[in-house]
Amino acid sequence: MAERNSGRTLGSRQLAAMLPAPAGARPAYRHLAQAISTLILDGRIALHVRLPAERELATALDISRATVTAVYDLLRESGYAHSRQGSGTWTALPQGRTPSGITRLLGPQDTAIDLARAAPVLPEQLLADALAQIAPQLCEHAHTPGYHPYGLPELRAAVADRFSRRGLATVPEQILVTSGAQHALTLVMGLLCSPGDRVMVENPSYPNALDAMRRARLRTVSVPVTDTGWDIEITESTLRQVVPQLSYLIPDFHNPTGCLMPDEERARIVRAAQRSGTWLVVDETLADLALDVPTAPPFASHATPGGSGQVITIGSMSKTHWGGLRIGWLRAPSRLVTELAGQRVATDMGGSVLDQLLALDLLGRARELLPTRLAHLHEQRAALAEALAGHIPQWTWHLPAGGLSLWVDLGEPIASALAERALEYGVRIESGSRFATDPGIFEQRLRIPYTTPPDTLREAVHRMATALADGLPLPSATRRPHWIA
Repeated sequence: MAERNSGRTLGSRQLAAMLPAPAGARPAYRHLAQAISTLILDGRIALHVRLPAERELATALDISRATVTAVYDLLRESGYAHSRQGSGTWTALPQGRTPSGITRLLGPQDTAIDLARAAPVLPEQLLADALAQIAPQLCEHAHTPGYHPYGLPELRAAVADRFSRRGLATVPEQILVTSGAQHALTLVMGLLCSPGDRVMVENPSYPNALDAMRRARLRTVSVPVTDTGWDIEITESTLRQVVPQLSYLIPDFHNPTGCLMPDEERARIVRAAQRSGTWLVVDETLADLALDVPTAPPFASHATPGGSGQVITIGSMSKTHWGGLRIGWLRAPSRLVTELAGQRVATDMGGSVLDQLLALDLLGRARELLPTRLAHLHEQRAALAEALAGHIPQWTWHLPAGGLSLWVDLGEPIASALAERALEYGVRIESGSRFATDPGIFEQRLRIPYTTPPDTLREAVHRMATALADGLPLPSATRRPHWIA
């Protein structure tokens, strides 16, 4: 493996920036080895990548070379690295261990209340009714080859009509059906970006998107999103000075802050991106989950005539319907859609016809189903806010106008320690640092979804309050994060 990947090397300064400072009585070498192994499991350090030379890493970390030697020895002993004479030390996956990305997808294997994923469930009866409705159509498709690299034509038309009804005229040729929004983003990056390209992202942002960029070896340049929203001057300046190849934005009930970008700021970003030649990838997965305000028009509708070609809109049904329905889409110029379909065929010749027919049926019932979904979210958001105010009044948050979660300020950098202790009390939740573009920030934050029933949310808050009152452990570099949705 080393020879095949000989061009992939992790720089010493890059690795040093990802590692926490040694703390407590734990030996420094063991602390660092555990941190590196966690980064490997979590995918933030790729497999089969050459680690920095011992002397270089020692200099970057300002520690002795003997300590780095002990770190690498421990990584080799535990199976997270291997070495060959003259080839260096390479990252590896120990026998029997599974990357965290897979374990997150598998979900909790215990009875803990899961607040690590902001994902709704689909009512069983609704699913059964929809499956019964599409059964005859599926039988008709069984007489065809079943390959639809662009997506089922009827579904493409339905998604296009959805954009048109929201104020952005769209034809089916501008739509590519994908296996979720994450798949759409990966296709776009694969076609438009090369390793080393700069990508502008929000900070904080959606962790799975950030992970995809790291795996694609892109260089992220972050712009802040605070409780009050985007700093539009910094965003415009970054587009002008950095000239990124691509920018990934979540303007509708931003994940995790819940902010909604004003129309005038959307228009300014579109103009700035057109001037810099930057592709805008706009994630509208949460756009329909407007609880207190009208649904915003599509971001691309703010482009000047002829300028919407620089805006690629991605979305999915995972937040409005169910994560298990792996249906997403992207809207782009028809020529780019054709190129992306060619990119897609190399690894995935088309999505499941069954899933696409099911998605088509559910989209057709949107006016019936969405109000019920929003009513439940209203009730759950109120229950979570009430429970937090009652049990942990020192925490603060801004109530979002939509979306699926609260971005809670704990007042002190204890998020990782609290998440570790909360698991012992039967609550699975992630530190705000998982949403950061750079290590060591947002440790004072938790993203708390309100996607579970009110009584479950009240019990989860009660358990977290108990964990907080009982005292917190020192942060551990060994705790493995769970999948973020």
